Amino acid sequence: MIQTSFDTHTPAAQRVAQALEAAASPAAQHVFTQRYADVARATAEHCDAQTQAGRSLGALHGVCITLKDNFDVAGETTMAGGVVCAGEAPAQHDAPVVQRLRDAGAVVLGKTNMSEFAFSGVGINPHHGTPVNPADPAHARVPGGSSSGAAVSVALGLAEVGIGTDTGGSIRIPAALCGLVGYKSTQARIPCTGVMELSRTLDTVGSIARSVRACLAVDAVMSQQPLPTDAVNLRGLRFAVPQTLMMDDVDATVAQAFTRTLRRIAEAGAHVVEIPFNALGDIAALSMPGGFSPIEGYAAHHARLARGANQIDPRVVARMTLGSGITAQDYLALHNRRHAWIAEAQKTLHGFDAMLCPTVPMVAPLIEPLLEDDEAFFKVNRLLLRNPSAINYMDGCAWSLPCHEAGELPVGLMVSSLAGQDAHLARVALALENLMNSLHS
Repeated sequence: MIQTSFDTHTPAAQRVAQALEAAASPAAQHVFTQRYADVARATAEHCDAQTQAGRSLGALHGVCITLKDNFDVAGETTMAGGVVCAGEAPAQHDAPVVQRLRDAGAVVLGKTNMSEFAFSGVGINPHHGTPVNPADPAHARVPGGSSSGAAVSVALGLAEVGIGTDTGGSIRIPAALCGLVGYKSTQARIPCTGVMELSRTLDTVGSIARSVRACLAVDAVMSQQPLPTDAVNLRGLRFAVPQTLMMDDVDATVAQAFTRTLRRIAEAGAHVVEIPFNALGDIAALSMPGGFSPIEGYAAHHARLARGANQIDPRVVARMTLGSGITAQDYLALHNRRHAWIAEAQKTLHGFDAMLCPTVPMVAPLIEPLLEDDEAFFKVNRLLLRNPSAINYMDGCAWSLPCHEAGELPVGLMVSSLAGQDAHLARVALALENLMNSLHS
């Protein structure tokens, strides 16, 4: 059964000690780029002393979290999963969201591994190794990216929440593949200041945890705009299930879990409506010649590419250099096409409480074949990014909720809506989580 709250009974110092011990185990290899053992122990001991005195440090008092490697931490150079940034000036301040988390009493265990510069949905990292997805002890499967270590830190029980970023699915993809909850808010809710940029148009800060409520608690701190924590009644809600793009190339395990979940939602009294949503098929053409991530990523990192491309993952270099040579006219036209597309999407989804689809169309693939074969890697990367990236293009909000049965490889249900609908979508996500928990209890 999915957890619905933080551990408030075990002393923070005990949980930190257990987490740090587990972080040194073979299962946790490649999860962290660095661990803050001494600081985490000291923070946890301070939390426990305040608990004994009857005081709380805030909404996340003693909650163990991890930070993706692209967040600024004062005094450290932000590496974003790479090595080319070594020697650059250290951050002068914590990123605002990091400071907010500390101020709320969170215990930061360390920084987690990621796809370099957040530019992949697979989670493979040639510099620091690739965290192995814990969902399948018999096979080494990808964790999903780019917030790979964030998800695995939660899946292994090292942290209660992994803080990540989502530009085209980088929170929801690893959440889905690892059997966790992931939340990508409307972009403007949470500041991206102090987070290494990939795409300023699409980058979003969010979280991965074992429950919707855990993500909501962290979102309230990071955004300083708390969302509702009461579930809506599913009866009478209207859910759109797009038939364009989102269901293409879905594997058998995902198809079975998704169909079963839709049936249960309908049995709970909701209206599940299949819609064409033809505009989803237009995103690739509208994103030509490069798309926001390559164009804005190249603009952000061109100096690093110029001085040390041989120090950067070649697969990242290949994608990022697609953004070179793009004119201002092309770039502004890209924004104009997106704004027109969003207006059409708003018309299509008007009157629906949320849109439902598989978060990704496949279960986690094996790591080894993707290390060896660029063609296989890029095919898997495109498929993993396809569904969730449409929501970033929409500037929407979305949850990935686990919808698989015990004994099955993890499958994510993506529950999404338009920009600014985070409050209603939170209540919907809680209701869907309650439904799935009731079926597994």
